[in-house]
Amino acid sequence: MIPQTGHLSFRIVIILGCTLISGRGKSMPKSDSKLILITGVTKGLGRSLAQGMAELGHTIVGCGRSAAQIETLSTDLREPHSFTALDVTKNVDVQRWATEVLKKYGPPDLLINNAAVINKNAPLWKVPEEEFDSVIDVNLKGIANIIRAFVPEMVRRESGVIVNLSSGWGRSTSPDVAPYCASKWGVEGLTLALAQEVPQGMAAIPLNPGIINTEMLQSCFGGSADRFPDADEWSMRAVPFILGFGSQHNGQQLTVPGEE
Repeated sequence: MIPQTGHLSFRIVIILGCTLISGRGKSMPKSDSKLILITGVTKGLGRSLAQGMAELGHTIVGCGRSAAQIETLSTDLREPHSFTALDVTKNVDVQRWATEVLKKYGPPDLLINNAAVINKNAPLWKVPEEEFDSVIDVNLKGIANIIRAFVPEMVRRESGVIVNLSSGWGRSTSPDVAPYCASKWGVEGLTLALAQEVPQGMAAIPLNPGIINTEMLQSCFGGSADRFPDADEWSMRAVPFILGFGSQHNGQQLTVPGEE
């Protein structure tokens, strides 16, 4: 279980890029709810995590790049949840957002770095410079920006879990996605080093979500992506799995369980 903060009557979960899920069970008492922060909350895994965790009574704070999708999400998940249009690669904007969030809610109990992009399938030497840079900037530097903005207060409190979404391609490789592989291998290394730096009572975990039928997978697999579960199906397993993380999982390279 994630330690409770001393000055909040409820917990908040911040998620970036999420989708609403139904049928996950009854809401919990406010005393047991968490403050969760998620990046990339407007679609795919982030949106599904946000809705699933909100349905269980947790408070979600998240960000995503699309202002229109943030507006839609804010209509679906109203206060105390809060969503902001934000590009995680813009460190000044991230710091400004963090100041507002920390002032209103305090540090998150669970921080999920989910925002990510992938390059178009191509051999490395054919990937344009700007596309390579975008993958590294979002997938790796974006995580560093969020950590720099929020983790100091979590460290000061000496509690909280940081989950950085990796990939099967963060532990293996494939042709035509070299920039993405490089970024996710970087996420693994960054997170394992961070796990050695956080105080006892906290955890930093690189999480392989598995293979899910999202826009990113479709860009790589084409029509064969339909063979895999979509984000809503995936979140039915992922939400309880992630909510079970605690300080005892610090530094563990974990994977969301597959379908039985």
